[in-house]
Amino acid sequence: MPKMKTKKSAAKRFRVRAGGTIKRGQAFKRHILTKKTTKNKRHLRGSTQVHESDVVSVRAMMPYA
Repeated sequence: MPKMKTKKSAAKRFRVRAGGTIKRGQAFKRHILTKKTTKNKRHLRGSTQVHESDVVSVRAMMPYA
């Protein structure tokens, strides 16, 4: 059997933590920041984990992670 391939777009966006949860970056903080409030931008800092409803599809995209 051939090897399974990792979706490279998913590999660039997600990391699997030691506990098994999947880390992702926050959306909506790339451009058009002038109309967003300072509070809104502050809450978008850092990273968060992928929602449990999406974990199955992310794991399917990264079979060796």
